[in-house]
Amino acid sequence: MAVILRIIGMVLQRRFLVTAVVLCTAATVGIQLYLPRLFGRVIDDVVAIAGGGTLDKSTLITLAAIIFGLWVARGLVSFGLTYAAETLSQQVAYSMRNSFYDHVQRLSFSFHDKHHTGDLISRAVTDAEGIRFFVMFGLLRGPFFFALYFGIQGMLIWIDWRLGLTVACVMPFLLAYVIGTRRQVRQIWMRIQRMMAELTTILQENLTGIRVVKAFAAEPFEVGKFDPKNQEVAEESVRATRVRARTNSVLGVSFMGLAAVILGYGGYLVTQGSLTIGELAQFFLYIEALALPVSMSGWLVNSYARAVSSGQRMFDILDTPSPVEESPKAVRLPSSKGHVVFDKVSFSYGDGTEALTDVSLEAKPGQVIALLGAPGSGKSSIVSLVPRFYEVSSGRVTIDGVDIRDVTLDSLRRNIGIVQQDVFLFSARMRDNIAYGRHDATLDEVVAASKAAQLHEFLSGLDDGYDTWVGERGVNLSGGQRQRVAIARALLLDPPILILDDSLSSVDAETELELLKALELAMQGRTTFVIAHRLSTVRKADVVLVMENGRIAERGTHQDLLARGGLYRQIYELQLRPQELVSDDVQVNGHPAMQTQVPPGRCG
Repeated sequence: MAVILRIIGMVLQRRFLVTAVVLCTAATVGIQLYLPRLFGRVIDDVVAIAGGGTLDKSTLITLAAIIFGLWVARGLVSFGLTYAAETLSQQVAYSMRNSFYDHVQRLSFSFHDKHHTGDLISRAVTDAEGIRFFVMFGLLRGPFFFALYFGIQGMLIWIDWRLGLTVACVMPFLLAYVIGTRRQVRQIWMRIQRMMAELTTILQENLTGIRVVKAFAAEPFEVGKFDPKNQEVAEESVRATRVRARTNSVLGVSFMGLAAVILGYGGYLVTQGSLTIGELAQFFLYIEALALPVSMSGWLVNSYARAVSSGQRMFDILDTPSPVEESPKAVRLPSSKGHVVFDKVSFSYGDGTEALTDVSLEAKPGQVIALLGAPGSGKSSIVSLVPRFYEVSSGRVTIDGVDIRDVTLDSLRRNIGIVQQDVFLFSARMRDNIAYGRHDATLDEVVAASKAAQLHEFLSGLDDGYDTWVGERGVNLSGGQRQRVAIARALLLDPPILILDDSLSSVDAETELELLKALELAMQGRTTFVIAHRLSTVRKADVVLVMENGRIAERGTHQDLLARGGLYRQIYELQLRPQELVSDDVQVNGHPAMQTQVPPGRCG
């Protein structure tokens, strides 16, 4: 019930449309109840004329004109009711989807680590539609059906209490049967929505990784994974349809039986003179009208059950707090000098295992900090805490002496440029992808950043230049080209702090040399954190931090750490030294290097 009350609260915020729905509902019910009375009167008048009585023809014409006018009015108010209800339901769904999307954008990485993309898409689309259906049909049209039901029951008893009570005694059993399906339908819809989320996840992962699927000829495997889930959704949907069809059949047979009883008993009352033919005709017209709210009660129950499950899934996300919350007293971080300090920082991703334990480090303005270590040693955790993608468990991270928890997230992240290993490009123009972090950037600024990233020459050679359209996820670009876009995107922010998240691990040696020229210029005058697996990066670092099991095992320069003969020496012999031989070979063979350009801002 709490879910339904929250949805009702969203509806009541739109008072004008709610008022329009109420007025149209009242008018529609009033006309629906009055029309059978007029028909019955006309029938009695015609019967009186057929029996030799007299009646002014103008009266019949007037009654016919009134009936016609009411039919027209009914059509108009019915249109108004449908239009207002649909508009209101669409506005609620629009607001719900916007709130959902906005909230998901603001949730921290820890939330997205635990939730499948397909499940979130299903909630934003399928569940929002379930809520819209309830608002449109159950909440706004429901009062019309209830008012019509009780109004007709009252009219039947008023015409003839014996026939009216007969109908009144039968209806509760039919309603009880329909309402009895509520639990079953609700359980079915919960299963369908859960299955749809799983199906969407499979579909999303398949389409995203379609090249991997084709590379390994895994199409049959993927079909075999998709088909059972799809079959489950189809079977559950058929089961829900079977319940509704069974309900409709029971109602149809019941109303036909009730009509037969009324015809027999009502005909007897007509012969006894206690009921007129027109009144009997009214009974049949009212019974026909009564079938609508009774049969629709099944749909009302269905919409209610679906709204409870859909609303619960939506509100579960909307009510999820982000572990990274912006303080109400947060202030904007001005353009910083880039002095970053980790003060006894510990951090856990939430599974109880600490990713970092008592880490203290200092990155002075302009320094390059290289992070080395085995997978899971804590390198990515350190660079993820600087822009506050996650919240520290204990200790604090400061920039220029200010705790990053005391500044706004927007101002913090605008002081940090990030070049990630897995570069994500949007389906948009090249210039739009480069200017993603600064949508107000001019073309000249985009070009300057591209030159600094060694990207301008490539873009200038394209037919459409900077207006070239990038395919989905940038699949029509090489790995090196995508990395250059990421570097240009970061440089356009002109950040005092730069994070290079293993940016060279996926490129060949020749491309690495070209990118290093761009990165060396990018790092000038900036505090830079580098997750490194390449010797070329480590040798030029001011401080090398060797991570092991979430702790800093060693720190120092490349030469100092080599001389110690510890863990860094082992990494050097096994991983870094072979790269040095490859890099030397590339340079000896004289591969052409791209012309060095001066980046904007601090590097200019």
